[in-house]
Amino acid sequence: MSHSDEKMSRHPKVEEARDLMDRGRLSRREFIRVAALVGVSAGAAYTMAGLPSPSFAAGHGNMPFPADDPNAKKGGILKVAMQIQKMEDPATYSWVEMSNQTRHSLEHLSMTGPDNITRPMLAESWEASDDLTEWTFNLRKGVKWHNGDELVADHIKFNVERWTDPNLGSSNVGLSSISALVEEVDSGEKNDDGSAKMVKKLRGDAIEVVDSHTIKFKLAKPVLSFAEDMYNYPTAILHPSFKAPFSDNPIGTGPFTLAELVVGEKAILKRAADHDYWGGEVYLDEIHYYNFDEDNQLTAFASGDVDSIYEFGVEQMELAKALDGEIVAARTAQSLICRMQITQEPFTDKRVRQALVKSVDNAAIKALVYPEGGDVAENHHVAPVHPEYFPLPPLERDVEGAKALLKEAGKENLEITIDVGNTDGPWHQTLAEAMRDQMKDAGIKLNINVMPPSKYWEIWAKTPFGATAWTHRPLGTMVLSLGYRTGVPWNETAYANPEFDAALDKAESILDVEARKAQMETVERIIQDDAIMIQPLNRPVYTIVAKKVHGYPAHPTQYHQFNKVWIG
Repeated sequence: MSHSDEKMSRHPKVEEARDLMDRGRLSRREFIRVAALVGVSAGAAYTMAGLPSPSFAAGHGNMPFPADDPNAKKGGILKVAMQIQKMEDPATYSWVEMSNQTRHSLEHLSMTGPDNITRPMLAESWEASDDLTEWTFNLRKGVKWHNGDELVADHIKFNVERWTDPNLGSSNVGLSSISALVEEVDSGEKNDDGSAKMVKKLRGDAIEVVDSHTIKFKLAKPVLSFAEDMYNYPTAILHPSFKAPFSDNPIGTGPFTLAELVVGEKAILKRAADHDYWGGEVYLDEIHYYNFDEDNQLTAFASGDVDSIYEFGVEQMELAKALDGEIVAARTAQSLICRMQITQEPFTDKRVRQALVKSVDNAAIKALVYPEGGDVAENHHVAPVHPEYFPLPPLERDVEGAKALLKEAGKENLEITIDVGNTDGPWHQTLAEAMRDQMKDAGIKLNINVMPPSKYWEIWAKTPFGATAWTHRPLGTMVLSLGYRTGVPWNETAYANPEFDAALDKAESILDVEARKAQMETVERIIQDDAIMIQPLNRPVYTIVAKKVHGYPAHPTQYHQFNKVWIG
């Protein structure tokens, strides 16, 4: 193909992005992300931006994995300390840990690397229409399931139909791409007030299977991030024979299969027997996950029981520095969202919510809980690490303003309880205790109900006031779509604001980074002003790896993708 032909074949958004980059309105890394999303190979996108492809991403062809290491040794067992959880239905997973137990068996249409660039995985390529309302995915040929079946487009259709089944309750319907495939219809049932109960269902014309390895999605609105959405952890592709629990019949396309699962004890993955894996060389024979809570994973590493851990807390940093291992840190959008469910008293009153927010000093709490690393958050769940983040004016604590709002609402001497599960470690409780001490000054009594992590996840979407850990997503718009759009399954605040939904839709359609950030100012202000959460910080994540382990990827979402890890 000639240079001119190649240019003519590019999506118009690539040329628009390149022009914006040349004019300084789009960073080179953001250009790479956009170009890759609309179908340019990551290597070509790096070249167009004038940047070298990072070593971890210098794969061969259009593979999502790094290139083979000529020094790599085959064989061995990688042992990792992590909470071991149930593996029921990957489409309804709500913990990264259970997805890590699954990720080497089940794979995704795409894969977003540590550089925030999305590459083809089970898909070989994709194309978007000029207006970003039609997305065509071309599947790799010859990808086999563990039972010998070949992956075909009907299998992808089966998965998307499951995700959009209102009876399943998959969080995937909150993704911008998937939400654009559904429509609201009358369920035939009535609400308590007698009105029709509406549900979101897949539109009849939303999916077209073009041929055995080509599938087209027809969206009701433009979405740039369709391919990026497909690496959200509940979007793992299941075999059409799937019946929950996955652990009972773990058919996947990945290099490993689940050999043994004992919840709360261990998950053993072994190379899938007689499986002709599409993804090239894989070095490890087995991956063993052993159950340790966050506060004692580092101890397990120190004793030599494991080669790596899911994470350790900031309070353990000095111990980690004293150990013979490599500390891996990542700046992230991970956060603890102390959210109020606005359909439950006393949080139905916006004045009460605003008073709680005003009584807290986010910066002081961040300095106490994470003195090194991380960012002060602004109560809108978009982080400075997100490319579209707009910095709002720093929040200021206003104790007298909080008192005045409580008096106006008739809630002086307010007493409330926050449920805390310490699902990412004891820093959750430390943060809640700091909030409690600050709220006292405004006459608010905050009780802290500390519960086991597993118990918290049973009630996280129901509790009136809860401290929920949210993992990193590459985009702020992605996390806002998952957590705060009207009616989506992970909307734990019960927030429903059409103005917010429309503003978020608009932000997602804008390519010019300066214009998108300007629109995100509106999005962030709406959610901040509605005072549905107290979010003091975005935290860094830390893990540690034995020096004998090579090629261990650092991912801000703590996704484990060990295809090219080896032990020497």
